[in-house]
Amino acid sequence: MIKTLRNLYRHYEDYHAYGPPRLRTMGYLGAITYVAFYFIRFTKPNASLTDDLWPRLLAVVLFMALGLRDYWPERIKPYYIRYSYFVLLYCLPCFTVLVALQRGGGVAAISNAFIILCFLVLLTDWRNTVVMLVTGTAVAAGIYVLSTAQPRVPMDLVAQLPAFILVVIGGNLFKSNTDKIDAERKLRATQALAGSIAHEMRHPLAQLKHSLEGMQEVLPAPGAARQSAKLDAMQVESLYRHLARGEQAVQRGLQVITMTLDQVSARPLDVTGFRYLSAAEVVQQAVEEYSYDSDNARDKVSVTVAADFTFRGDETAYLFVLFNLIKNALYYLTPYPDTRLTITVGDQEVKVRDNGPGIAPDVLKGLFEPFRSVGKSGGTGLGLAYCKRVMQAFEGGITCHSVPGQFTEFTMRFPAISEDEREQHRLAEVAQARTLLAGKRLLIVEDDAVQRMATRHKLGPLALTAELDEAADGQVALDLLGRRAYDIVLLDLQMPGLDGYAVADKIRREPGPNRDVRIVAYTSEPAHLARAKALKGGMDGFISKPCAQLPLLAALQQVVQQPRGASRVAPGRLAGRRILLADDSAFNRKAVAAYLRNAAASVIEVEHGQAVLDQLHAHEEGFDAVIVDLHMPGMDGLETAQAIRSATESWCTVPVVALTAHSDEPAVAAARAAGMDAFLVKPVDAGLLYETLVRLVAGTGRGPLGAEPAAVVVPAPASADGLLNVQRLESYQRLGMLEELLTDYLPEMARLVGVLQETAAGDDKVRSLDALHSLLGMSGEAGAQALYQHVRRVYVPLLEHGEWPAAGGWMPQLQMLATQTERALKVYCATESRSGSDH
Repeated sequence: MIKTLRNLYRHYEDYHAYGPPRLRTMGYLGAITYVAFYFIRFTKPNASLTDDLWPRLLAVVLFMALGLRDYWPERIKPYYIRYSYFVLLYCLPCFTVLVALQRGGGVAAISNAFIILCFLVLLTDWRNTVVMLVTGTAVAAGIYVLSTAQPRVPMDLVAQLPAFILVVIGGNLFKSNTDKIDAERKLRATQALAGSIAHEMRHPLAQLKHSLEGMQEVLPAPGAARQSAKLDAMQVESLYRHLARGEQAVQRGLQVITMTLDQVSARPLDVTGFRYLSAAEVVQQAVEEYSYDSDNARDKVSVTVAADFTFRGDETAYLFVLFNLIKNALYYLTPYPDTRLTITVGDQEVKVRDNGPGIAPDVLKGLFEPFRSVGKSGGTGLGLAYCKRVMQAFEGGITCHSVPGQFTEFTMRFPAISEDEREQHRLAEVAQARTLLAGKRLLIVEDDAVQRMATRHKLGPLALTAELDEAADGQVALDLLGRRAYDIVLLDLQMPGLDGYAVADKIRREPGPNRDVRIVAYTSEPAHLARAKALKGGMDGFISKPCAQLPLLAALQQVVQQPRGASRVAPGRLAGRRILLADDSAFNRKAVAAYLRNAAASVIEVEHGQAVLDQLHAHEEGFDAVIVDLHMPGMDGLETAQAIRSATESWCTVPVVALTAHSDEPAVAAARAAGMDAFLVKPVDAGLLYETLVRLVAGTGRGPLGAEPAAVVVPAPASADGLLNVQRLESYQRLGMLEELLTDYLPEMARLVGVLQETAAGDDKVRSLDALHSLLGMSGEAGAQALYQHVRRVYVPLLEHGEWPAAGGWMPQLQMLATQTERALKVYCATESRSGSDH
């Protein structure tokens, strides 16, 4: 019996599995209707004020609670469906039948019964419709018999039983047919979506396969002798070419997935990230970076710039649009080998025209609707729907004109931007660059004198606040780098003698003040080919020639805002760091763990959240960071983070990084609410992984394992990069205050640490607050980043709640941070003093 009831309730639960909007609507409608019907009775003579008042009032209250589900406390929301079952059972059949019996039937009772039957059929599956009707009628009849002296059966209601039964049977049959139609529609939509993804992914996967086969041809046989296994320069270049194409194919596949998910979920574009873009430059970038099937296909595409213009939008989204239109035009290249594609830029429009088979007029009307395709096996037209949505977000539009057998032309129109607005934007960008790059030393390395002069002219606005030097070749650049320190090197890759790659390699290998200088590759090589080699060569950024002034300034600002060396992984970047990695997928764990170990981190892998807690309890030396997948069986990532943050152990403040394939706003908000410190999206980008971990462990990380005293487990940063705020120190250097930093700040910080140790030992919270307050301001001003963060974690709870940190060992950690900060500041000041004397 219990099993039968559970199965019955499961059917009801499944019926409302896709959210409770119908139940919420019924809650509001029922409350309003029951109140309205109560007052309608007074339009008739001799109406009773108290007749069915209390049962009706109870029904209204129950209905209102059903409608106000969004305001329920989170802890009781899981019981909403169960509550709704009781509400429907009482408010629909039970209440209606009881009132009808008490009033002896009548026309009003019959009409109410029909209304209730219709609602019940809509809100329940057929099994629960029958059960609720029988149960509710039986309960109402029992109450009526027990509360009435002379109960009688209203025969007019009994006479309507065949009609009632017909409503129940007919309504459920109609609903069943409707459900089948909806299921068929969903199945077709699912098949169309799956077909779209399969169709769109086939091309990048084929290109990736081709790249891997190319690598296999270049690589020597596994059994070859070491001498014969060496690769010559041509083979290395070929490997890089295949690698670049493979990465391009992977990027294209990720773009397809992103576009598909955005389109299906109707996720709006983030207009806050829109930038002013050159239409000609973005079109040229799309043509260069598109993944062509062959060189022949690439030769079929040409670009004509009648008049460049500026538009405001998202570069990546517009590249997706152009990729889709290029793909659609080249799809028919095999049956129509004479097809040519021309992209024309001019007059606030970009036109994509091909002389392929064309599109029939009756198809054009629905061309931009989702899941519409034109003669493509496996295609769905999802890409064109995405194109329309992007152009509308840009406040523009896209149309298509086609003549079958002659041509197809897509026209994208953009809103005009006035000359004043463009100039204001340019001046604002230049002013921002001038501020951010103030005091920086830039070295332009370019063998072409004309290019060198043009680059210097583009950087002209920086001349008042930054220093610009030039080098005509790689050796001159190395000589200059050997004599003085620079902040940025703008490096041409193709130069006679020492090319850019060789120069970057020497900079990174040789010790000196410029070993970590930011290097921006500046080349006319195809971007997708040169970028992989540039980043592998230890460069921090990349920009193609030719480029306008604003993109060049943006590239320089981007590398300055990164931590030094953030875009590359020097061996030992995470040396000595202990990372706990949790993911139920062994493959994902293996990939992320390989990234971490490549940076010399120590990694422990586990499969679920409970294992994370077990490892944290088992390892007294602690971890520098915990990386958890959000979706794991058992205790998932969110529950794991909540358990860590609610613990009273010393590891309750360990940085926690979320790892997930879903990056929607609810997922990010849930991770933040659970106490997570960062959010990484699969597939994990190695550079972003390293940058995130370096940033998080800077204030709480530990040095080489075993470096701290055995008696106290104290996290301690391993490098000055984590201890110091270099940008603040650079500003002190420009103001000539580094000497003051050593003579005034360091002794005062040491004194405050001593005072804090004394007051904390005596549990003197008032004096401790004074010392912490002074130390907080002093460390922040002095650029003692890690010390400042640790002091703040002690100061805020003591100030707000009058409580010391729950985790022990905070004072020894503070002392160690103060000692390491003093040492790091002295080293930094000495280094800068020596480099200054060389200038």
